[in-house]
Amino acid sequence: MALYNNSMTVYYDFLFTDLADPRTNDWFLIKSPMPGLTIMATYLYFALSWGPHYMKHRKPYQLTNLLIIYNMVQVFISIFLFYEGLDAAWLRDYSWKCEPVDFSTTPEAMRVARDVYIYFLAKLSELLDTVFFVLRKKEKQITFLHMYHHTVMPMISWGCTKYYPGGHGTFIGVINSFVHIIMYFYYMMSAMGPQYQKYLWWKKHITTLQMGQFCVAFLHSLQLLFHDCGYPRWSLFFTLPNAIFFYYLFNDFYCKAYNINHKKEVKQS
Repeated sequence: MALYNNSMTVYYDFLFTDLADPRTNDWFLIKSPMPGLTIMATYLYFALSWGPHYMKHRKPYQLTNLLIIYNMVQVFISIFLFYEGLDAAWLRDYSWKCEPVDFSTTPEAMRVARDVYIYFLAKLSELLDTVFFVLRKKEKQITFLHMYHHTVMPMISWGCTKYYPGGHGTFIGVINSFVHIIMYFYYMMSAMGPQYQKYLWWKKHITTLQMGQFCVAFLHSLQLLFHDCGYPRWSLFFTLPNAIFFYYLFNDFYCKAYNINHKKEVKQS
């Protein structure tokens, strides 16, 4: 038993210390997976069990002012991340074909690493989307797509912060931040009241934009098959299937939300 425990300790240290980027490994919530897993477990329990049970015999909370402020903050965070991604990397020294992670402690490399970390924290903050849905009794909004997206993204961004904070994979975060600028701006205006609904005719185009980001992310990641710059090719086992799956889920949502298949059948008949 002692030998088994020692082997587990060695393997744990190897996985979560030796392989980790020493620049980011001691940052808040990064060193051990347990705090992040605890947050995610609490989130899932609240969203799928405790929260709906708590709200079952209660009236939905309005949260109007809170939603406006929350979405406004998310817009500013997304603007910051989008700007940082371009100014610190993709419009300067980064190669669009293949870009390795700069593991040095230069100001430029540390800036990118911090931005990846802030992106991770932003993904955690977005879990409040679901919390607000539950408190407002918007059960139809809590779909498999919503839950999958909000569960997977914090875990992926945690892994990027811990092991590869920079390089080729950051491109996905940049385009995702751009999409979130538009998305959270829409949510902010929607929360302001019915008088603004006439200006929100472009809702379905947000879903189109979201599907577009996964196409771009797929093609950009695919370049790793043809260019070797030191960025791990095994990451494609995560990025490519996820891009395809996300596209499928968003496309399915788009068709159901806007009755695309039904309209096609009407035209054919």
